[in-house]
Amino acid sequence: MNIYAISSLLSGIICISLGFFVYSRKVKNILNQSFSFTSILIGFWSLFPFVTYIAPSDEKALFYGRLVYIAAIFTPSAFFHFVFVMIGIDKRKLEKTIIKTFYFISVAFLFLLFNPGFIKGVIRRAPYSAVIPGSFYPLFILFFGILCPYAIYQIFITYWKTSGYRKNQLRYLFLGFFIALGGGIIHLLAAYLHGEIIPHDLLLILWAVIVTYSIIKHRLMDISVVITRTGVFVLIYTLILGLPFAVAVWLRVWLIELFGANWWMWPLGLMAALATVGPFIYIYVERKAEERLLREQRRYQQTLKQASVGMTRIRNLHRLLDLITHIVTKTVRISYAAIYLYDAQADKYVLQVSRDKGRVSLPTVDSDNVLISYVIKNREPLIYEEVKRQTEDSQDPEIKLLEEQMRLLTASVVIPSFLEDKFTGFIVLGDKISGQIYTPDDLNVFQVLASQAALAIENAQFYEEAKEMQGQIAQAEKMATIGTMADGLSHQINNRFYALSLIAGDTIDTIKLTDTSACSEDIQGMIKSISRALERIQANVMQGGEVVKGILKYTRKGEESFEDITLDQVLDGTLEMVQYKVKLSDIDIIRNYPKDTPKIKANLIQLQEAFFNFIDNANDAISERKQLFKEENYRGKITVSTSPKNGNLEIIVEDNGIGVKESNLKKIFTPFFTTKASSQKGTGLGLYVIRRIITDMHKGKISFDSEYQRGTRFILELPIAKSE
Repeated sequence: MNIYAISSLLSGIICISLGFFVYSRKVKNILNQSFSFTSILIGFWSLFPFVTYIAPSDEKALFYGRLVYIAAIFTPSAFFHFVFVMIGIDKRKLEKTIIKTFYFISVAFLFLLFNPGFIKGVIRRAPYSAVIPGSFYPLFILFFGILCPYAIYQIFITYWKTSGYRKNQLRYLFLGFFIALGGGIIHLLAAYLHGEIIPHDLLLILWAVIVTYSIIKHRLMDISVVITRTGVFVLIYTLILGLPFAVAVWLRVWLIELFGANWWMWPLGLMAALATVGPFIYIYVERKAEERLLREQRRYQQTLKQASVGMTRIRNLHRLLDLITHIVTKTVRISYAAIYLYDAQADKYVLQVSRDKGRVSLPTVDSDNVLISYVIKNREPLIYEEVKRQTEDSQDPEIKLLEEQMRLLTASVVIPSFLEDKFTGFIVLGDKISGQIYTPDDLNVFQVLASQAALAIENAQFYEEAKEMQGQIAQAEKMATIGTMADGLSHQINNRFYALSLIAGDTIDTIKLTDTSACSEDIQGMIKSISRALERIQANVMQGGEVVKGILKYTRKGEESFEDITLDQVLDGTLEMVQYKVKLSDIDIIRNYPKDTPKIKANLIQLQEAFFNFIDNANDAISERKQLFKEENYRGKITVSTSPKNGNLEIIVEDNGIGVKESNLKKIFTPFFTTKASSQKGTGLGLYVIRRIITDMHKGKISFDSEYQRGTRFILELPIAKSE
């Protein structure tokens, strides 16, 4: 068997095996399908020198050659189809029509195949073989010469327009198919030149090697580790089985001379020895091959693992997030990284930190976004190229929306971060600067990092919340201290007011008793102005005294004993105090209950404190709605209504303010939780204290209902006073 036949057989086995192997990994993937079909056709076409060499006659050689040419006439169409799938334009209607047209031309050649006008015969002139062309054969050469170079040109154009790991894929794809094109041209020209410069099937073997390298190194078909293991297995056991066979063939004469009739025992013994050590050699070589293939990823893993250990010690949230993005971008050499965390107040995932190069990051992602739903459901990283490929294979609108969202985020990979079952946020990663792809090992490492980061972030958030809570407690303690000082302060202030009142009153009396008739008009006018000013001082002193009295009344704990009181008493006392904080003229307070509403058994001071909070919170909610929506003819309204219920009086306090978001409804009575814009406006203690006043002290009930942008209502149930 000569070099042409041997290279033909090897090329056929390698290309056909590669095609079936790639197809078996992802049967439904159109890229795998089109590549596998092309590789199998190339493999069968490359068998031409081998089948014509082993044919027993020229007639059989012609028959075998024509059978092989069935694969040849479909190869240009299949290759053209694969290239257009690879560069992502196969879904366009025009390209699909063109591809179908080319397959139709291939079918037309199929009908000519067994006509002497296409292939007259086969030249078998050692060591090569070639077809004897008919009059239609140049048409096939023209068909091949247009489609294949044009498809390779499309790869080249796309290569220059793209970047990242995609560019590396296309680089090797272009090189491999350019070499395969050279092999095809050599075979076709042999029909006219009656010979080949070199066996063209050697170029096809080289094509298979380059494409396989692209699969391994740049995840052309996402089967790198599998094909590496398979390649190592084939290589090792080819040597184990082939070496004894080669010894038996090439050294047979020498072995017979040396060992006589038992010469065959030596090749057999060599095979047994190699078969014994073969598994150990395979394991060793496989481990070394994978170490080399995954060396960079294992370096990431080690570095990121060390970094994740120290993350939980960092208490400053912003510093922690900066560290995570810095480690990821520098260690893995990524062009862009960003971290989004869930914000319960906004019910969105908010961009916390990003490291980018000329990219504009989305500031927020809604919690009902398709990307959020997808990662929560699947709990695994999202790869943009895979999602994009799915859009080509599927008509599912959700996949198309997912691809659009990842494109808006400029994300090559999205890594979800879970703390047990709680989805805390996600990490967005851009392309690697090296142009390499994200391997499965990369994604595993990033998932581990995201889990560690989730724990570290929760610790940092807890620490910051604890600091904020301590500040709120300190503020509450200061307010409580002021409350305890209220008696002394009010006494001192009232003494000053009393002194001012006496001074103003005495001066007014003096002016009234003084005869000013002899004074000029200017002096008399000035005296009247002074008198009016002193009267205003007296009036303001009286009002100041009332304010101090109200503060004292509000801050006093009040008697522990309960009394029969009316709802009007509660509201009147509350409005008397709240008017100094809330501009009551800007809102309508509606008492929607009858005058004969039953009295309740309650502590007046405590209930006034509760209603003070209701009105204060409602006023803030109304102000926020005004600022956000700027609605015409909108006016704040607080309605108080009642109805008897099972021996209790149900009191409903309802406002038409901004309302509370659904995500915050369950937290509204939680200590230190506040929906107000800043801690300066609220400590988050008010509603917690109110619930204790109603439920613990009054043995009543309190519930809460709210709809965002519509308003809020508190429902109280308090015991009705028993009539004597």
